Amino acid sequence: MGHGGDVIAELTTDHQEVEEMFGEIEALPSGDPQRKQYADKVTIELVRHSIAEEAYLYPAVREHVPDGDTVADRELEDHAEAERTMKELERCEADDPEFDRLITQLMTEIRRHIQDEEDNLFPRLRESCSADALNSLGEKVRTAKKTAPTRPHPAAPDTPPANRLLAPGMGLVDRMRDALTGRGKDD
Repeated sequence: MGHGGDVIAELTTDHQEVEEMFGEIEALPSGDPQRKQYADKVTIELVRHSIAEEAYLYPAVREHVPDGDTVADRELEDHAEAERTMKELERCEADDPEFDRLITQLMTEIRRHIQDEEDNLFPRLRESCSADALNSLGEKVRTAKKTAPTRPHPAAPDTPPANRLLAPGMGLVDRMRDALTGRGKDD
């Protein structure tokens, strides 16, 4: 969850970890209960990652990248779409007929989003920001992920300052729920 390096290295490592979890899900047969466990883990990581991007990456994109408002708005819409899918997925067990459709939809949405960030947004951000600014953003993202929610909250604000104010409280509640239910833990 906290890897080090500048914001691009941090988020790219997150992307790789999510892809590994997707691979674990795809390797299991339909209906296997472990698919739900991996789906919960990937949701936890995706929500933390998204909250950190929304709090720090996208405001920096708006400030530094040419046409940054358009870029950030598109990324936020990708997040909203994935968050709605994760919320639906949260309600399904692995043997639910909807589970396979939703996990496939989520993987498609996230893979498309990752490809766009890595091919378009990250190179533009690297061109527009100093190494110091990218390192500072990396530190802010790592800090945000530590207190971020672990469950999708599609109705929550996704832009500063409201998201920065509300996310730690929602994160605390989510982590308490996770601890009580065992969600996201290995059996």
